[in-house]
This record gives sequence, C-alpha cells and structure tokens, in this order.
Amino acid sequence: MSTPIRISVVGAGSAQFSLGLVKDICLTSSLAGSLINFMDINPERLDMIHKLGVRYAQELGTDLRFESTTSLRDCLQNADFVINTASASPHGKQADSREVAAKYGYYHGGGIGVGGFANLDLMLGVARTMEDICPDAWLIQSGNPVYEGCTLMTRETSIKVCGLCHGHYGVYNIARVLGLAEEDITWQAPGLNHNIWLTHFYHKGEEAYPLLEEWIEKEGEHYWQTHIAERTHDIQMSRGTIHQYRMFGLMPIGDTPRRGGWWYHTDIETKMHWFGQPWGGPDTHLARPLFVKNLEKRIEEMTRLANDPKASLVASLGGEKTSEQQVPIIDGLVNNNEGQFQVNVPNYGALAGVPDDVVVEVPAIVNKKGIQPIRVEPLPEKILYTQVLPEWLDMERDLLAYHTGDRSLLLWSALQAGQTNSYDQATAAFEDLMEMAGNEASDAHYRWEMGQEMLLEKVKK
Repeated sequence: MSTPIRISVVGAGSAQFSLGLVKDICLTSSLAGSLINFMDINPERLDMIHKLGVRYAQELGTDLRFESTTSLRDCLQNADFVINTASASPHGKQADSREVAAKYGYYHGGGIGVGGFANLDLMLGVARTMEDICPDAWLIQSGNPVYEGCTLMTRETSIKVCGLCHGHYGVYNIARVLGLAEEDITWQAPGLNHNIWLTHFYHKGEEAYPLLEEWIEKEGEHYWQTHIAERTHDIQMSRGTIHQYRMFGLMPIGDTPRRGGWWYHTDIETKMHWFGQPWGGPDTHLARPLFVKNLEKRIEEMTRLANDPKASLVASLGGEKTSEQQVPIIDGLVNNNEGQFQVNVPNYGALAGVPDDVVVEVPAIVNKKGIQPIRVEPLPEKILYTQVLPEWLDMERDLLAYHTGDRSLLLWSALQAGQTNSYDQATAAFEDLMEMAGNEASDAHYRWEMGQEMLLEKVKK
C-alpha cells in the first residue's frame, strides 16, 4: 500500500545530494505514485537531474512522476514536503573570500567573514513563500547553515522545519577504527549542528568509551603517524579530535572537531599536526580545491550518464538506498513507518541549558504523529559553557545583525576572530570582503549606524 505525495526539491542541481535523493525515492515503494518537482536556477543542471530521475525510475519500474522548473513558486504548488538544498554561496565565491582574507594574514579564511546574509535570506525566502503557497508542508532543510537558518525560519514563520546534516555519521567512523560492527553500537550525540558530543556510546549493551581509551593508549600514536586520509573530511579519529576529547571530556562528532579552537587552525603545519596527512583536514588550501574538484567530476559523470541513453543508471549508481535521512523521515511521517533519526528542530526542553526557540540537534522519533525530539541528558557544564552557549551567542549576534542591518556587529565578529592580531588588520579585511564581487546585497544590507563611520577612520587614513 503506497501513499502518493508531492515532493518539491529546491536546489536540485546539487552534485552532493540529488542523485541519492532520486535513488531513495525510487527505492521506497510506500511512496510509489508520488510526484517529484525539481527546481534549480541552473537550467542545465535541472535538465540533467530530471533526465536521471525519469530514467532511474523507469529502469526500476517505479511508479513515480517528475517535473522540473526554474520557478520557486511553481515548484512549491501543492507540495507536501519541500527539501531545500540550495546555497547562495557557491564554492567559487568562498574561494575568492579566502583569497581576500589571505592578503591580510588570515589562513584559509581565518574565521573572518561578512555574515551569512545571502543564505539566510534565501532560506527565509523559501519558508515565507511556503507560507503563501503550501503552508501545511514540511520543510526539510538540507543545506548549510542548518543551525542559524533553521532557528531563523522557525522563529520567523509558521512552517514546520526539520534540519538534517551528515555529521552524526562520524560515530560509525569511530566504530570502524575500533573494529566494531555498526549494528552493534548504540549512541547519542546531542548538541547544536556541527557542535555535537558523544554522550552515550555502547557496544552490545556495554560501555564502549573504555574501548576508545584502550585504542588511544595502544594504537593512537601509531595511527596518527601512519594514517593517510582517503577523504578530505576524514578527521574523526585524528590527533586533534582526540585532543578535544581530552580537553572537553566527550568525543566531538562529525564536523565538530573542525570548530575546536583557533589554535588548531593557524597555518597548514599546525593543521597537519592536528588533522593528519595528506591535507590537514578539510579546511585547508590543499583539501578544499580537491573537494570542489571531486564535486565537479561528479557533475560531469552525472551529465554524461544523463546524456547517454544507453547507459544503465542502476548499474552505474547502484540499486541500494543511501544512508540519507530525508526520504525515511518523509516515509515515517506519511506512512507511519516509524524510525529514530538525528534531527535539527526547536529545542523546547530537549537539551537542557539551551533556550527553547533555538534549534538543537538531537535524536527524535518520527511517525505519523510528527517529529518528536527525545529529551536527552544534559551536556557536561564544561561543554555547555565553553562550546554550546558561546556558539548560541554567536548565532544570536548573527541573527541580530541580519535583522537590524547593523554593520558594526559584523565588524565586532571580525575583531574577535582567532587569527586577528590588530584592529587595522580586521577592519581592512572586513571592508575588502564587503566590497568583493558577489557581496553587493550584503554590502547594501549591512550599514553603519549614525556616527559609526568613525570606526574605520584610522584604516582609511
């Protein structure tokens, strides 16, 4: 028995995401008869993903219909679910920003920026358009910044929002290095998106942290000296991650070790020490171009498959579901196929110490009743006060700047960046970033309040 629904995919041309989504929808029989509407502002990418969806479903004999459009409003018509993976900050623009920051002594961006106006405005625009066109639909936010964006959308609109991220899969990287089967481990890793901590870790019902301690003592140093990462994001068992575990008392999971502190990220030699060979983690001048190049290769391969009518998509892409959560969550909400998932939703008491209207990342039960966050045990005070609450305040300042357009709030953040060593350095870099191509909307939105121009007087002289 299937339940046909309408799923709208915003930013469908994403190289990372769309193929897996097509596979999972096609391989979920309880959603047979559904219509998937792809939307992207890039017509070529849109045509590619549409062709792949149609052909993959045909090869499997799946009863699915596909539409595509470059219009957001047309895409959202009659939607039951909206999956937003769009980004207003393409990789090329990010690279340009890093080059500008480097002129002022900031390595790989150095934590200095001009606010997330473009993506925040994009996300809020999607949610507000949903209020107008499909107010009862669920929005599954699958593009960054999940934490800030989902908090903004749930505060400013009535749309039901669930943010999703890959970071929690880092737990399974730990299991693999320790030689533990994934199906034998039980875990919880609550917190904020990209700031989650392994509070519970069991293997066959027994506490597994002692196994981690044994690995650190007996094998850690050998691993750090000999391990060669095969993926740019392979840092879950790095020296830096274990150092953060020792410092804060719980294992940071997924993208969390990338935050750490400024002292892990000052230059490439430091990053190599903490996050290993051959790239020093994902946030370096060595890793990021490779990551983008691999995305481009993936797009090229997708385009080739889409334009080769003789190619078997099932043979090329596989016939197994991905580990992504979007489609299983939809299936749970629609067909009551219950499951537990890692989600980003407004807190409302799920994680102690964090305000109710802040989006937290916690486990949740999903069924026809909805997405029901599980109330987790409080994080240790050390992590709450050094990691979670400071990031909450950073988010609140970003959203305050977004709402007020107060440029001095962004300057304050630049001055606080870990690689800032002088007032002039930060202000000059900040203004140069604001003036670069692609930041026109941000530059126009964030203005100095009356009399604040004096903040830049010394730099201009």
